[in-house]
Amino acid sequence: MKEDAYKTIELPSEETLLKEKGSKFFGYAFPILSEDEVKNWLEVLKKKHPTARHFCYAYQIGIEDVQYRVNDDGEPNNSAGLPIYGQIQSFEVTNILVVSVRYFGGTKLGVGGLISAYKTSAKLSLEATEILEKTINIQFELTFGYEMINKVMRIVKEKNISILNQTLELDCTYVISVRKNEADSIHKVFENLYKVAIKKVG
Repeated sequence: MKEDAYKTIELPSEETLLKEKGSKFFGYAFPILSEDEVKNWLEVLKKKHPTARHFCYAYQIGIEDVQYRVNDDGEPNNSAGLPIYGQIQSFEVTNILVVSVRYFGGTKLGVGGLISAYKTSAKLSLEATEILEKTINIQFELTFGYEMINKVMRIVKEKNISILNQTLELDCTYVISVRKNEADSIHKVFENLYKVAIKKVG
């Protein structure tokens, strides 16, 4: 994968079900951007599965500065959260929460069996969602007089730059978004353009 791209999901996955020796593992993947969203989704699942015994999960937030957490929720240490997180890493996704809800079926699976079941449950959840590749973008603010608008627009079209916001008053102000890999070269193009000021925002 390119350095300035990452994979994530935008919509929750379909519910998946894995049956193992009587136990049922319901799997889910959710898009998240904060730890608060983790709590919200867990509450939703606890209402949906009021008699389930374990709500094991792993999540990862961030693109360049990554945070992650795993939770075994009463299962033996590292038998649930880590195998789930292993699948998040395997699919190379971020800004995601993967939860496996277990109903105990009366037969103990043992640590090896649990690791395998939670890994498979997480894999099924990730396969049941649409994974998108997105780019890491940098935003710049351009300020220039009206007489420069045609020159600026020519560069915007040539370089396929997104304009996020524009204000046309005494001066023109554009907020543009460019791929991280191209940010330096685009910054130079505008910096070298007479009567155009450029600064990084955000």
